[in-house]
Amino acid sequence: MIRLDAMEIFAEVVEAEGFSAAARNLGVSKSAVSKQVARLEDGLGVRLLNRTTRRLSLTEAGTTFYEACRRVLDAAEAAERAVSNLSAAPRGLLKLNAPMSFGFLHLARAIPEFHARFPQITIDMAMNDRFVDLVEEGYDLALRIGDLRDSSLVARRVAPARSVLCASPDYLARRGRPERPEDLRDHDCLLYTHNAQVREWTLHGPGGMQKVKVDGPLLANNGDALCGAALGGLGIARLPTFIVGQHLRNGHLQALLPAFPVPEQGIHAVYPHSRNLSVKVRVFIDFLADYFGPEPYWDEGLEALVAPPAGIRGG
Repeated sequence: MIRLDAMEIFAEVVEAEGFSAAARNLGVSKSAVSKQVARLEDGLGVRLLNRTTRRLSLTEAGTTFYEACRRVLDAAEAAERAVSNLSAAPRGLLKLNAPMSFGFLHLARAIPEFHARFPQITIDMAMNDRFVDLVEEGYDLALRIGDLRDSSLVARRVAPARSVLCASPDYLARRGRPERPEDLRDHDCLLYTHNAQVREWTLHGPGGMQKVKVDGPLLANNGDALCGAALGGLGIARLPTFIVGQHLRNGHLQALLPAFPVPEQGIHAVYPHSRNLSVKVRVFIDFLADYFGPEPYWDEGLEALVAPPAGIRGG
């Protein structure tokens, strides 16, 4: 059986592009490296490397063997780190990006409990509603709500993001209550500019998905701003329940068109692909999934206010 250290030496020769450089990197003699590669070739019965005075290259068998070595070495490194992580207390700086409204209303209130569990982790949280490049801007992870556009990231759902159409009693007394999606065309609608289709709302009804063109007196890039305008009677808003839940419960806003719910989305923790997810990121994501969960506290008591008739569900 081929030893792991022999695989490591061979892989280093390939990646360093020579015996001398590999020996320096490994802290051993050049002759020891050369002998180990020769033993590999003898044991396998094939030539792995083409050697000339000027360059070194892989044979076809060498290429196949190197790729296998790299997979084995990567797996061994991952196993070692996974075991080390079990005994190491999570620590260090965690750079986090979060949407403004969710970060202010819910994430900030969760952090004290997280800190009590993991006091050696410091969180550097930036809140904004723009789409950030995690790798380019140096974030460990981000929270994103809605459809995930970047397939190069790993995502884990930590909570649902349910939205409703809503308006104040004052607005509805002045303008009437829409009974069908097409009625929205004659209403003042408050629009969120970070949506891909700013002036088109998608609803889910008995016949399936339905899109309706909307317009109104206010466009904003922040959900709290739209909520404030809706509370002031400016128009109808499509907002997540994590923003408007309390206003729906106390009657300051009323849910509209229950037979045509807004399709449910998700709140996801996303992070760059890596062979080894750092323990500080892993424990934070696990904490969020447990803290918020599939039935988050902000949705308590809303089912009777916003639920569609039996047999109709968003999704």
